[in-house]
Amino acid sequence: MELYDELTARGLIAQVTDETEIKELINNGKAVFYIGFDPTADSLHVGHFMALCLMKRLQMAGNKPIALIGGGTAMIGDPSGRSDMRQMMTTETIAHNVDCFKKQMSRFIDFSDDKALLVNNADWLLDLNYIDVLREVGSHFSVNRMLTAECYKQRMEKGLSFLEFNYMIMQSYDFYVLYQKYGCNMEFGGDDQWSNMLGGTELIRRKLGKDAYAMTINLLLNSEGKKMGKTQSGAVWLDPEKTSPFEFYQYWRNVSDDDVLKCIKMLTFLPLEEIQAMESWEGSQLNQAKEILAFELTNLVHGEEEAKKAQESAKALFGGGNAADMPTANITESDLREGKIDILGLLVCSSLSKSRGEARRNVEQGGVTVNGEKVTDIHTSYTLEDIKGSDFILKRGKKNFCRITAE
Repeated sequence: MELYDELTARGLIAQVTDETEIKELINNGKAVFYIGFDPTADSLHVGHFMALCLMKRLQMAGNKPIALIGGGTAMIGDPSGRSDMRQMMTTETIAHNVDCFKKQMSRFIDFSDDKALLVNNADWLLDLNYIDVLREVGSHFSVNRMLTAECYKQRMEKGLSFLEFNYMIMQSYDFYVLYQKYGCNMEFGGDDQWSNMLGGTELIRRKLGKDAYAMTINLLLNSEGKKMGKTQSGAVWLDPEKTSPFEFYQYWRNVSDDDVLKCIKMLTFLPLEEIQAMESWEGSQLNQAKEILAFELTNLVHGEEEAKKAQESAKALFGGGNAADMPTANITESDLREGKIDILGLLVCSSLSKSRGEARRNVEQGGVTVNGEKVTDIHTSYTLEDIKGSDFILKRGKKNFCRITAE
């Protein structure tokens, strides 16, 4: 099976501008393509994960990826999928986030020997002359057409700032620059970026009279309501300091029955024949599929050793033992009140509950246990010696665990 057909079979492709031409380029390793990542945090998260996997697939087939980090566009903020304006970041914060992205991307993409490029659009966007942009770029964009874009429709109800309105032009200009500097002939992105990507292809064709193409990924982590990529305690990050390998493993181990095979197709590098054999699986076999998914993705992000540790810890935990690699929260004297910490405080300190109010509801609803024993009294309290004296495992619900230590 040729690469383009495999991408289609995996459910990865949502929309393309020129299918015949794109198929020819991808299958023959002639695509020089880019995907943009705005550095809005100091770590990539699972929302970026599918894009990175796609870049890896295409690079393995001989195509050349360009990872564009939006040090310039991050100063404006992408309005796509948002109900309010992004918080402004300082240039220092953006620069720090850019450095973090560069380190993490190297785990997925081979940047050696000019096999891939990593660029920052701050290098050209920050030096632009506003009048030149209006004359040379703005003249190619219809305001009426821009206002029909889905990324702007969602913001029109609450107010779309002129700052955000420029985002499409900036992203389009990125493609224009990359085409001229590096021969980039294709842009990939999530399907929420479609209007912005069309803007870039049309700008190149109008100004240069050259062919450029766009293809959107059918992002499970994007287009299906942002339902993935979030846990009780927040986003799922690729940085092990923000989301541990165990938490990362458990996140994928806990996907729904309906999503597990989609995720295996889209995100793992298992052969399609092997995945197709799983399509008849049901019941307990789906749990096996989830374990395969969790191991493969943890291996891809954190390496085989961490994936094995996370898998062993999960099996020990669900088998009634204690997992060595589960998230840990440490309690000190400063967390105590009158020499003790109550169950609500433990839930908050461990990030299993976001607040004492939420923790109270968790306990009252019967969803909290300590070392396998259900806790129903919100006043239940523990000393440091109580915690030190045993392997203290706090659990909320069926799938959220934390080892509590004390010093």
